[in-house]
Amino acid sequence: MINRVAILTGGGDAPGLNGVIRGVARAAENIYHAQVFGFMDGFKGLIENKYMVLDRANTSGILHRGGTILGTSNRDNPFRYPMGRDEEGRIIFGDVSDQAINNLNRLGIQALIVIGGDGSLHIAKQLSEKGVNVVGVPKTIDNDLDATDQTFGFDTAINTVMEALDRLHTTAESHHRIMVVEVMGRYAGWIALHSGIAGGADVILIPEIPYDISEIAKKIRQRSRMGKHFSLVTVAEGAVEKEGEMVVAAHIEESTDPVRLGGVGQVVADKLHKFMGLESRTTVLGHLQRGGSPTAMDRILTTRLGVKAMEVATKGPWNHMVSLQGSEIVVVPIDKAIDSLKRVNPDSEIVRAAKAVGICMGDRYDE
Repeated sequence: MINRVAILTGGGDAPGLNGVIRGVARAAENIYHAQVFGFMDGFKGLIENKYMVLDRANTSGILHRGGTILGTSNRDNPFRYPMGRDEEGRIIFGDVSDQAINNLNRLGIQALIVIGGDGSLHIAKQLSEKGVNVVGVPKTIDNDLDATDQTFGFDTAINTVMEALDRLHTTAESHHRIMVVEVMGRYAGWIALHSGIAGGADVILIPEIPYDISEIAKKIRQRSRMGKHFSLVTVAEGAVEKEGEMVVAAHIEESTDPVRLGGVGQVVADKLHKFMGLESRTTVLGHLQRGGSPTAMDRILTTRLGVKAMEVATKGPWNHMVSLQGSEIVVVPIDKAIDSLKRVNPDSEIVRAAKAVGICMGDRYDE
């Protein structure tokens, strides 16, 4: 009988993490009569054996809270853990996965629930290959994990961006400016696409459709002829110009995802200013998209995912991920989730709908 389960939150935070933790803890108490250990600060807590026992008292009142009561980290891969620096200042990495597994064994943990995105689930898969019974819960505001229709945190993120676009609309109109809003998403354009449509953006630029400044200019000129002397441009951080490259802000060597994208919003604004002669301003929403209270949809989704994860942890199949498919929470192999990134299909119905209402996607635009 499975009666000791552990849980951790890895990678970047997302609205709804506490909902999953609460769902796991409540299902463990009410149905499975199991004890749940929460490791602190992601895989770092697993490596350093820092944890808390989760119960009704410390999971009460957390459903509406953003962030995670357990803390998280995206720099503590047990298979590539920073051990110090050499004489030339380069980071030395080591494999401390056995130490992490020994900590699980000493606590009598029989299954480990990992809430995370692509990087965290890759680590979970590696742990499963060393004998750990793992259950994955898909988490990323970028919505780029395969084998699930939607990841939690995404709905909250696009609502945050939509509200920002609503506010920028009025100041853009007042000053006759082009407002460029840079949003997260890494190599996928889901946040930019959905929030741009919801927020009434005139131009949406995503990684899957390389953009041409001259085509964007056509859209802005058309608006001017209609008496609209301002425009809203939503840009995914991974957007790329035709024949160009993604704009990289930094490289974090010890991170599970070392490439940090950022800065494309300013690049687009500068090009539009030179091309059009109109004042262009950039707003980078950054970590605002990760924070705040989760939406109703994300609260419901995370509760369901947490309950299902606890069921799988106690009954199997292990080394699988819980997943939203259609209206049901199902179970899929972790391999399916991390095999490839889920990206926007440039020919999909939602992209065609955006173009049909007059949104320029950065490619050919017919005035």
